[in-house]
Amino acid sequence: RISLLTCSPGEELYSIFGHSAIRIIDSNNVSDVVFNFGTFNFYDKNFYTKFIKGKLLYFVSIDKTDNFIEAYKESNRSVVEQLLSLSPSEKIAIKNALINNCREENRYYKYDFFYDNCTTRLRDVLTKYKNEKIVLPPVMPIQKTFRNAIHQYLDQGGQYWSKLGIDILLGAKTDKIMSATEQEFLPDNLMKGLEISQPVTLAKNRKDIVIANPIEKQQDFFTPFHVFLSLFILLLFLSLIKNKTIQKILAAFDFSFFFLLGSLGVILVLAWFCTDHSMTKNNFNLIWASPTHLLSCYFMFKTGKSASWYFAFNVTITCLLLLLWWWLPQSLNFSLFFIASIFALRSFFRYKKANN
Repeated sequence: RISLLTCSPGEELYSIFGHSAIRIIDSNNVSDVVFNFGTFNFYDKNFYTKFIKGKLLYFVSIDKTDNFIEAYKESNRSVVEQLLSLSPSEKIAIKNALINNCREENRYYKYDFFYDNCTTRLRDVLTKYKNEKIVLPPVMPIQKTFRNAIHQYLDQGGQYWSKLGIDILLGAKTDKIMSATEQEFLPDNLMKGLEISQPVTLAKNRKDIVIANPIEKQQDFFTPFHVFLSLFILLLFLSLIKNKTIQKILAAFDFSFFFLLGSLGVILVLAWFCTDHSMTKNNFNLIWASPTHLLSCYFMFKTGKSASWYFAFNVTITCLLLLLWWWLPQSLNFSLFFIASIFALRSFFRYKKANN
């Protein structure tokens, strides 16, 4: 008997999108095991370097079903089982394919969150070894993008700061409209898709193995939107006050702020050109977080035409960005609108100071 296990999202970021695995009960061998494509070696000495560069290898592992289920019980995450409608020959083919995947020379693969993950691997095995071609219809609105899909889970999990970081790192490719097949990178979508597959239904008899206890979520007002909006209003107020002490405070803020934006720009450039992550390319966040902002730390101590032109250019480009914010090829996190506004505001006052 072969079934798909779909695990609900967890509280931590790494588990916020859920998980998928395949369970095989073999009465001949008296075995009940789970094949899991979502494992990796956290103790790899180059773990963080490989993770950042997009070169971290995931692998398929086998675990006893009781151990697998117990782990999800302890973390208060639901597990849904769907018995798969397969012929005896199809079951044997799928089992042999999974066992072959577990061989040392076959078990490793370069993980891609959107295109090659623990869920898409299972989908590919099931559709490949099904004798008749199976089509999985879309289970989300046809205009949904990859970014829309992950936002849905991040918002439900209250991961607003993680959502901000992800939106900064992921470029315009994340705003591609998903095809029906691409929607299945999410475990819930594969679970739903198998129940309406055509021309035959591949999954039947959905069963709750683990039912998580409901968790009451507290309203969080410490979100990027509230923090950055408040910071913008405060800086606008302080910028209009002509007081030496306040001006010194603003000068220290400007140096730190410009340096952080420039450093972030360097990181975004490296993520674009120096990693294997497919979705960090073509990142329009580089307009407001440009490596050239590091020059602001130099020009803020200068006066004259060069400093004046530099800050005038920053103000012009950033104001254009703010005007075109909703028409860019990439959907930018709205809380960053106030970060860009702060940069334009402080660059304007630096421009005035350079002229004086």
